[in-house]
Amino acid sequence: MQLVHDTTFRRLCRARDLLASNYQSIILLEQAAREACLSSFHFHRLFTSTFGRTPHDFLTQLRIDRAKHLLARGEMSITEICLEVGYSSLGSFSLKFHSAVGQAPSEYRRQARRVFGFSAPWRIIYVPECYVGAFSVWQ
Repeated sequence: MQLVHDTTFRRLCRARDLLASNYQSIILLEQAAREACLSSFHFHRLFTSTFGRTPHDFLTQLRIDRAKHLLARGEMSITEICLEVGYSSLGSFSLKFHSAVGQAPSEYRRQARRVFGFSAPWRIIYVPECYVGAFSVWQ
């Protein structure tokens, strides 16, 4: 791991935040490098040595993590999830998902349903016991 100057690290973090906030769209390496005020080559090298993965791998991990979340929720089709997380092809999404997770998106969804069950039609809201106790009729 290479140590970078504080201002360079802040610029790299700014570029990483740009990538994270726009993970669904196509972001060119030049755009992220411009955000960090670095050349593309220098940005790629410093980003990789600072964060331990390339900008592309960083974006891929964000997309796969979001896809896993959406698959587990079960509210969208796999094609909709593919488009939602920034892939334009179902085939490339499925291939990338399988290589990152070790199973196809449909199998991941089935496994999540086996573990967590189907999503309930209602949302469970946590209400503190002290609040419930104050308005309970059984006191």
